[in-house]
Amino acid sequence: MSSTPAGSRERILARIRTAVADAPDAPEAPRDYLGTHTPESRIVDLLAENLADYRALVHRTDTAGLPALVARLLADRGARTVLVPPLLPETWLSATPEAVTRVPDDPGATAGALDTVDSVITGCALAIAETGTLVLDAAPDQGRRRITLVPDHHICVVRTTDQVVGSVPQAMPRLDPTRPLTWISGPSATSDIELDRVEGVHGPRTLEVVLLTD
Repeated sequence: MSSTPAGSRERILARIRTAVADAPDAPEAPRDYLGTHTPESRIVDLLAENLADYRALVHRTDTAGLPALVARLLADRGARTVLVPPLLPETWLSATPEAVTRVPDDPGATAGALDTVDSVITGCALAIAETGTLVLDAAPDQGRRRITLVPDHHICVVRTTDQVVGSVPQAMPRLDPTRPLTWISGPSATSDIELDRVEGVHGPRTLEVVLLTD
């Protein structure tokens, strides 16, 4: 009678344990590697370059110019509605016409309801220059994860003075692992076996990133 798969597995594991029983302990992995390969003076420019490589649309402005830029981005999109997280700074939309309806982040909103919203605007937790990645953690200026995955147009504002890091190792200690982290590298995209790229399948078709200089 042939042995069961579970029995074979246990025999193989037993042989491995016997073979390594007298092996020395593995040496401790060195942790003295560089945290980043990017000079501080380059991280914002590198972030912009990598975001653009992922086909995100990158804009730069200062605090005074942000409201007008946001209003223009919504107008260029033809947005009639914009989803707004609960503690998004009011000044960000201060130049947006009243004709553009502001939709609150309603926890009871279904995916179907969110799909009818034209645009969403949020802040972020961090941006990583070397990978061109935005990290959202559902803070009050970002809202729930689903509001940045369902609407087709996402405007994300990044404060360059304190929210941009060079690398993933630099980002990890600054992120709270108990929060729902969403890592975004460009607009949603996928390819089939023939490498035909399709955007907007798993998230926004259009990602616009505003690099805000205070």
